[in-house]
Amino acid sequence: MARALRLGVLTGGGDCPGLNALIRGLVKRGTHEFGHEFVGIEHGYMGLVEPGLARPLTEEDTRGILPKGGTILGTSNKANPFAYAFREGDHWVERDVSDTVLRRFEELKLDGLVAVGGDGTLSIAHRLSEKGLKVVGCPKTIDNDLSGTDQTFGFDTARLIVTEALDRLHSTAEAHDRVMLVEIMGRHAGFLTLESGIAGGADVILLPEIPYRVESIVEKLRRRATRRRSFSIIAISEGAFPVGGTLAVLDRAEDVPGRGVVRLGGSGKVCADLLARHVDAEIRVTVLGHLQRGGSPSAADRVLATRYGCKALDLVRDGQWDHMVALRAGDVVAVPLSESRKERRVDPNGDLVRFAKSMGISFGD
Repeated sequence: MARALRLGVLTGGGDCPGLNALIRGLVKRGTHEFGHEFVGIEHGYMGLVEPGLARPLTEEDTRGILPKGGTILGTSNKANPFAYAFREGDHWVERDVSDTVLRRFEELKLDGLVAVGGDGTLSIAHRLSEKGLKVVGCPKTIDNDLSGTDQTFGFDTARLIVTEALDRLHSTAEAHDRVMLVEIMGRHAGFLTLESGIAGGADVILLPEIPYRVESIVEKLRRRATRRRSFSIIAISEGAFPVGGTLAVLDRAEDVPGRGVVRLGGSGKVCADLLARHVDAEIRVTVLGHLQRGGSPSAADRVLATRYGCKALDLVRDGQWDHMVALRAGDVVAVPLSESRKERRVDPNGDLVRFAKSMGISFGD
């Protein structure tokens, strides 16, 4: 029988439905089967840099959290210990405080760390592992863009939310003969827009992987009008952009040091303004924003997150540090954390795009 360990748990990056389900599965199995002790690290890696952000995480703490969105541990996408932001007067500076993380790990008397997050969180975990930290990872993101796994938890719930939004917009678009653009999360990968667009009956789907031509979209809208369909639904990723154009950016990390990543947004308005020059129909833009991240996880995400949390304990038991759990052909397996650094993209020539086009959906190309 494996010896009982003291394990730290953190959730980093953007929140998504299923994080609490994973924490619950991890703690319940770890307590019952292995007798492990858990320490909750709050606000991602910040909890391993700043004092006072670690607390005992017991089975009692996990009661009732299965259907809850968000994360009971809090999260942050601005706490990269290799480029940690400090304010000095009116300026921000970034420093490498990864040695502080290793020291805090020792001070908390941890035997290992379970890091739950997307490509950023898991890439940091891999770099910390290279410095000697014993860490395993669990992949999550609503974008479903990690190449190491067939699917991340959080994606299914977000897909349901976006699909419902598209369903609801159909009726109001038809009533007013409007063109409705729905801006959907997806910085560099369009899986969420693609799959929810198909499920929600979008007429046009615009992805980061396929730069669009305004003329192509206008042609699609005009063809619909000639068939007495004077309304249209356009699903557009926040990272989509026109041929020869650039991403719509709200602000850049270098403009506001310490912010972490470039914030995208406004792709819907950019597209709407371009279309308005060519079509007479009234155009409205709906930005779903963080609605896509919130709320109770779907049954599928609860199950997948629970499987990931439980499987992470097998990696700990077997000493498979610097690995993460992943879904491969229906099974949850261990893959190197280095796999998390490879981002997955929609294949413009793949079956799903090809089939969608064969049904008359335009991708603006």
